[in-house]
Amino acid sequence: MSFRALLAASAVLAFAGPALAQQAPAAPAAAAAPAADPAEAAFEAEAEAFEANVEAMTSEMQAAAVAAGADRAKASADLDAIAARYQARLDAFATSLEAFLAVKMAEAPEAQRAQMAQMGPILVGQIRSAGALTKASILQPAPAAPTSE
Repeated sequence: MSFRALLAASAVLAFAGPALAQQAPAAPAAAAAPAADPAEAAFEAEAEAFEANVEAMTSEMQAAAVAAGADRAKASADLDAIAARYQARLDAFATSLEAFLAVKMAEAPEAQRAQMAQMGPILVGQIRSAGALTKASILQPAPAAPTSE
């Protein structure tokens, strides 16, 4: 898998929590091409585990929100507890991404280094805050249905 594909996958994963909170599960992705080197293969495996963690966290949060019903305080507390259980895994993947980007930046041409330097911290921040973002997305009130006049 190329670095750009990994970076794109990381971006998708970073935003996956909130998106999964509002959408039905997508069809399984096609198998990726084999990684070019062991570091990429290891990071790809970590990315897949991260995606599974985000999906599990989102499912748990959705179920907790439904179970809480109209009690928003209970839903908020329950979602905070779920996010806290997953935070160490989110942080671990963010740290892995930082390390992977550092290695890839050293190998990349100047244009890619600039792009990685700009996007890396954004992705890491999104990954670290995936629990809070997912919670906010789940607790966000549904848009009101348009009324006929």
